[in-house]
Parts: sequence; C-alpha cells; structure tokens
Amino acid sequence: MHISEIGRLANSITYVKGVGPAKSELLEKEKGIVNQWDMLMEFPFRYIDRRSFNLIQEPVEEGQIVQYKGKILNVIVQGESRKRRLTAEFTDGTGTITLIWFQGVSRLEKLIRNGERIIVFGRLSIYNRKRTIAHPEIEILDDQSGERKSKGLQPVYSSTEKLNSKGLDTKGIRRITYNLIADLREHDVYESLPNYLLQKLKLISRYKAFKWIHFPPDHAELKQAQTRLIFEELFTLQLQMLFRMKSRKAKFKGLSFEKVGNYFLQFYNQELPFELTGAQKKVLREIRADTKSGVQMNRLVQGDVGSGKTIVAVMAILLAIDNGYQACLMAPTEILATQHYLKIEQQLKNIGLKAAYLSGSVKGKKRKLILEELERGEIHLLIGTHAIIEEWVKFKSLGLSITDEQHRFGVEQRAKLWKKSGDTPPHVMVMTATPIPRTLAMTLYGDLDISVIDELPPGRKAVKTTTTYDKYRGRLNQFLKSEIAKGRQIYVVYPLIEESSKLDLANLQEGYERLLEQFPRPDYQIGVVHGKMKPEDKEMEMQKFAQGRTNILVSTTVIEVGVNVPNASVMVIENAERFGLSQLHQLRGRVGRGAEQSHCILLTGYKLTKVARKRMEIMCSTNNGFVIAEEDLKLRGPGEIEGTKQSGDLNLRMANLARDGHILKTARDLARAILDKDPELQHPENLLLRKLIERQSGNNLLNRIG
Repeated sequence: MHISEIGRLANSITYVKGVGPAKSELLEKEKGIVNQWDMLMEFPFRYIDRRSFNLIQEPVEEGQIVQYKGKILNVIVQGESRKRRLTAEFTDGTGTITLIWFQGVSRLEKLIRNGERIIVFGRLSIYNRKRTIAHPEIEILDDQSGERKSKGLQPVYSSTEKLNSKGLDTKGIRRITYNLIADLREHDVYESLPNYLLQKLKLISRYKAFKWIHFPPDHAELKQAQTRLIFEELFTLQLQMLFRMKSRKAKFKGLSFEKVGNYFLQFYNQELPFELTGAQKKVLREIRADTKSGVQMNRLVQGDVGSGKTIVAVMAILLAIDNGYQACLMAPTEILATQHYLKIEQQLKNIGLKAAYLSGSVKGKKRKLILEELERGEIHLLIGTHAIIEEWVKFKSLGLSITDEQHRFGVEQRAKLWKKSGDTPPHVMVMTATPIPRTLAMTLYGDLDISVIDELPPGRKAVKTTTTYDKYRGRLNQFLKSEIAKGRQIYVVYPLIEESSKLDLANLQEGYERLLEQFPRPDYQIGVVHGKMKPEDKEMEMQKFAQGRTNILVSTTVIEVGVNVPNASVMVIENAERFGLSQLHQLRGRVGRGAEQSHCILLTGYKLTKVARKRMEIMCSTNNGFVIAEEDLKLRGPGEIEGTKQSGDLNLRMANLARDGHILKTARDLARAILDKDPELQHPENLLLRKLIERQSGNNLLNRIG
C-alpha cells in the first residue's frame, strides 16, 4: 500500500487516543503495527455476543464463560506492593459472587466503587464452594439509563504476553481501535471497487465494512462487512493473476509446434506400455492446443500419485523435438532426477533420440561433453536438478521446460529457464503429485492454466489402508514377515518434527533396534534413512532399497516424493496421528506402484484428538488425493497443506478457502469478464481496478509483466 493512498491513516499509531510512544513501540515490535492503517487492518478473530446475561442463581459448571449485570457491594484491597490484590463482592439480585484481581489494582480501585452498576464477563471458578471470577472484564453502565454504553457484538483481538502486561490485551486493543474508528470519516478510507461492482453484488462501501468488521451493531451488519472484505481480497488476487496472465500472453509470443511428427507417433504406437487414460488424453490435447497457438504455454499439470504424469511429460517433450526444439526436465533432488532419467532415457533411445543427465555431482570431462553436445543440439532432452539453470548451461534451441514438484522451486529459479531460448521463451509445464484443492489451486496458481489427471491407469489396485494400535505389534510383525516371504519390501516411517527432532530421532533409533530383534540378520536386511545423515549415505541406503538389497527401510519423512520402488508393498506409519492428511497420503503413495496388492498401516496411540481421529477415518475411507486435499484444507487451512508453505501462506487476512470457495469463483469469473472486455483496464470505470492491482504489486505492474 502506498503511503499517499491512505491519507491521514498513514500517521503513526502513537497519536491515537490511549496509545502514546511506549505502547506504539510495543505494538510495532509485537504486531508490526506502525501506522493507523495497520491498526485498522488488525481484524478481530472472533466476536462475543454480549446482549444476553446469565443469572447468578442459575446452575453453571466450573470453567463456563458467564456474563452478569448487577452492582458492586463491597471492595477490599489487601497486601502490599506487588502482592496487592483487589476483591469485590458482586450481586445481580439473585445471588452473589466474588471478583478478584491480582494485576492493575491501582487503576481498578479508582474505577470500581461500592454501589457501582457494572457488567461482569469472565470464566467462572469454584473455590471452597464459592463462585469466583478472576480478572473478569468489566463494563461500567450508564449512570442515567442503567444500560451499557457499548452495544452490539464485541470484537476479540489477538494479543501477546508482552502486550497483555502493558494493558494491550484484547480489551486494550479494542479500546484503541474504538478511538481510531470513532475519529474515522468516509473520505479517510479510499474506495477500491468501482460503483458498478458494488451495485451488482450489493456490497457495502469500504468505509462501512471497516467500521462494522470491528464494531458490528448486529450479526447482519457483521456478515455484510465480512462478505465485502472477503470478496475484495479474493477479487484483487484473481484480477492481479489474470491480468498478469493476459499481459504475458500478449507480450510474449510462443514457439509454434505445428506438427505431430514421427517421434511422437512412433513412441505412441511402439513404446507406450499401456493405453492412455481419458484424463491423460485430455491433458495432452490441452498441451497440444497451447503449443501450436503461437502463445507461450504456462500450464500446471497436477495428478495424484501413479496417475501417469511422466508419460504425458514425455509426449509433450516429443512434440517439441518433432518441431526441431530441445526440452529439459528439472526435478528438485538427485534421486528423483536420476529416476526420471533412467526411466525416460531408454524409451527415447529406442526411437533414436538422445537424453542426458546433469546435476551438481556430474563433473569434469563428462560435464564438458554434455554441455558441448547440448549447445550443438545433439542432446534432445536434458534431465537434471537445478544445475540445469546455471548460466554455463546453453541450449541450441530450447522449446519446452518442464519442472517436476514445482512448489520446491522458487519463481526466480524457474524464470532463469526462460532466458535459455533467445528472444522467444520456451513453453513451460510444471507438474505436481500433490493434489491441490480447486480453490487453493486458483489462488496459488491462478496465473497458470491448470490441467488435472484425475484418473488412475487401468489395473492399478487401490492401497488398502488400516489403523492399528501398539498392542497389536506382534500380529503386525507376523504380517510383515509374510510379505517379505513373498519377496516384497516394506517402509517403516517415523515422524520428524523440527521442534522435537532429538526426541524423534531417538524414537526412530529405538524402533530400528526393536525391528532388529524381530527381523534378525542375516535372514533380514534393514536400512535406515533420516535427514541428519550425509547426502551420500542417504543416497546409498535409498539405492540399496530400490535395488532390493534391503527388506525394510526405516525412515523419517525424507523419503522423496516420486521415489519409485514397485516391489515395496507395505507402508507402516508410526505415530500416524502426528502427520497431516496430505503428508499421510504422500507417504502412502510410496507403495502400490507394482501389480501386487499393497497396504498402508497407520499406527496410532489410544488417545486421539477429534481432528486426528477424523484424519485416520478419511485415510481409511478413500485413496482419492483430491478428496483428501479438500478435507485437509477444511481441517488445517491453506498454509499447512503440503507444498503450499512457499506461497507465503497466501497472506489472506479475511478469506478462508475452505469456506469461501463460492466467493472465490464469483471473484474469478468477474475478474475474467472485466479483463475480456477491457484487457488494459483503460476504461474510466475501471481506473480504480487498475490502481488496485498496481497498489498490490508495490509499483507499476503494467511495466513489469514477465
């Protein structure tokens, strides 16, 4: 937000009644609140309906939140200096309770007097059969009317220990915000949406929305304020992304893949191990349409584990090669990049094409030869890690850039690939095996065209998922031995949460030793992999497992996304309640890659939270990653979904993607319709929108597209 656009709200928070320099400094340090605009944007996280009252004579349980209206009977201050406390007897005419404060006594003894009519709000305790409320919130009633001075719903704001200690608890912040808003005038809050949108959607003004989001007279006004601010937030995001997409398409011409040539047809007719699914064919048609349109392709292909994204990628690569261009495929880790290379290199070799592998570990003469052949155009496809984006890697004619598990790469890393194909950037395809809910995909990747492979190849058996407890470990071990006797392999995964990594590694070590007792050498071979190991040791253990030289791999969650061991048929997840749904689903995807029936066994403790129990139920009821991702979004929120943390947690202040999907769709449809009619937002009625997206970008977006 540019300072000039928030007018007097750009003034320091210091000058708001009740703040001053000391509190201002603390608010900046603890909450990043510098000016009055920041304070206005500090929205309540819930509201208390303070219009109904309890009666003291009514039966209530200890710990219940109560609200009474009555008067103070007797005020007593006891103790000295820091040990002072204030107690007051309070009655509502039906009974009495004791109020007690250990902090702020000097202030309170001036405020609370015998006979004072007040409202008391707090959590009830019972001590020696006597009802007590410690540190209740109080509100002095109007002397004349005997009614409360503030009406409507009361906002609750988040605070911190340091803020609480200086009187900036939720009540203190509420008081400051009230003073700020009482002084607010309509011209102080610029309107960000054009009048035609407000009328079409029956939205209130921004000024009203800010007043009512903090101090709503009633639930109806609160709903109007929330709807207005949620729509604005999602609409701004969608308008910005769609504007960027349209501007990029207008600015950057794309390479044109005119023909479907011999390599593509030869591969399709001779090398395909199975018939493509309808979903794969649909995505290929979308890629084909993009690459011959003369506009640069920017497409996200998401598909669940085992849905066949790699085959789609290979066929897109062949389209590029058929039209005289090279391609590259970049993966986030060496093991995943190597796996892609071993799988694809042989397929391309069979039809007379050359693929090469490049990573940081490829050095000397071998690297020199690869780079020379690449620049001469003798290498058709380069597969590797982020080494591909180094300046010294030069293509003769790069036409297609594919990034696997794209959330693991930053925007800048991907942009470097654009510069490797001269004046016209290559077509861009990004793939992810992390199923993303539609609302989240529209928000995270709204400036990409999205394709979904939502169908598994025929013949693949769904992984059977069950939960069990530690007391049945003996039965579990017998099952694992029977699977090993059939020639199968097993993963045993332990959680590794950063905050308790020492404890988790101890658990892993203990689990490993317990398995050695049950699966002794030389009859069984057990490997261990965790994040504290040297990369080369980790790589060696993973390769031993992939080659079938170990029966069981004990691991933390460092098992890479996409690692393919078809012979592994059982996934045991210890302390499964400590994993999120998406993470559990990703781990389950390590098995079920061969023709045999595979199993995922979730080991949990007996005492599960309601959310953990729900996660286990969902995992056992479905193998559909998109269903799981939707449920995960509802349970945990967007910032926790696997693979989305790099998005800066989306920075959404009001919107909730699990709840507000219908508003998001409306926002996107309207943004698209507006840009279809007025791509540059030049029409006078859209100048507010042009300003809106420039403001959000921090400078002139129109001059920096791409």
